[in-house]
Amino acid sequence: MPYYKYTAITSTGANTKGILEAVNPETAEDILASRGFIPTGVVETNAPGTASSGSFLTDLSNRMQSIKPQDLILFTKQLKTMLNAGIPVLQSLEVLKDQTENPRLKSAIISIGADIKSGGSMSKAFAKHPSIFPELYCNMIRAGEVSGTLTEVLERLIYIVDHEFKVKKDIKSALTYPIVVVVALVIAFFVLILFVLPQFVSLFTKANIELPLPTRVCLGIYEGLTHYWYVGLGLVGAVVFSLSAFFRTEAGKIARDGFFLRLPILGPVFQKAAMARFASIFAILQASGITVLEAMDILAGTIGNAYIANDFQRLRVMLEEGRGLSGPLRSTKSFTPMMISMITIGEETGNMEEMLREAAKHYDYEVEYAVSKMSELLGPVLVGGLTGVVGFFALAIFLPLVELMQHSMAGVR
Repeated sequence: MPYYKYTAITSTGANTKGILEAVNPETAEDILASRGFIPTGVVETNAPGTASSGSFLTDLSNRMQSIKPQDLILFTKQLKTMLNAGIPVLQSLEVLKDQTENPRLKSAIISIGADIKSGGSMSKAFAKHPSIFPELYCNMIRAGEVSGTLTEVLERLIYIVDHEFKVKKDIKSALTYPIVVVVALVIAFFVLILFVLPQFVSLFTKANIELPLPTRVCLGIYEGLTHYWYVGLGLVGAVVFSLSAFFRTEAGKIARDGFFLRLPILGPVFQKAAMARFASIFAILQASGITVLEAMDILAGTIGNAYIANDFQRLRVMLEEGRGLSGPLRSTKSFTPMMISMITIGEETGNMEEMLREAAKHYDYEVEYAVSKMSELLGPVLVGGLTGVVGFFALAIFLPLVELMQHSMAGVR
């Protein structure tokens, strides 16, 4: 985390100076204000006792001190417990500041406390730290402030953050083995092409043996990698740069996330995870008294999939025309028939919140099942790919070897 050298005026009118840690200059000023100081100058500096080259280490340390989901869950649980006990918000934040070990979260808590003390709303104070508190988190805090149900909203936030952390962890765990296998396969491919195959090719060439097609293909790849590697590297770099630039655009994000949803094995997992996220968040927003139009705006920014978020933008236009929710949903491609049916029943019975909660439970189970099924399906695919690559290289090497042995036996006769 960066260090800032400051000069300030104390409550007695005396001048003071020093160095403190903060996420940015604004946070440093907030920290000084919470101490009763009036900042007159805040300038970033090196950590105490380090040379100017230490800025790299400081930046690296700042990156390593990112907010983990567990930190956010623990903070929200502690805040909810203290508010439930009747402790005022400012006093609760003061206690949490002393108990929080993460430096970035500690600075954010100090800044939030200073903003609230100066008369700002709690939701706006949280919104000043988007890298720590997501848009949904701040909107939920705002809904709790307006409706007077802050502790209930914090309880729902705990569920959302905890649930999404578990889903992401399960998907990451399921993809770890396939990624390791693919990386090992790529490494083995380059080792065989660059180091193993040339040894055999020189042997076959000296024996004047006509190389079979698999061997000629491997030899062509070897020649390309050794003589035109810079062309391949340039092409790969150009493709990566172009795609990264395209995916930073709105159209690129929509195309990328739509592609992920259409993948054979991974696509259903991503879609069901998005449906579970939509149902759980929408149910909480409905219970918090947020209108459907406001909910569409919040969901568009928090659903985590640009392709589905684009559908929310079109849904909002239809909702403004008074066409209800279930009807416009049928015109989208990203929502499942079951989700549309549950929302239709919720609209007809006037019990949307309960229907959404039931849909969230169902899709939570569906995500768990899909993740376990994904692991089972990816296994045979990886084994098939590994078998194909190994078999291809085996043919490239052993077919000429068999012919060489036949030539040798014919020469002996």
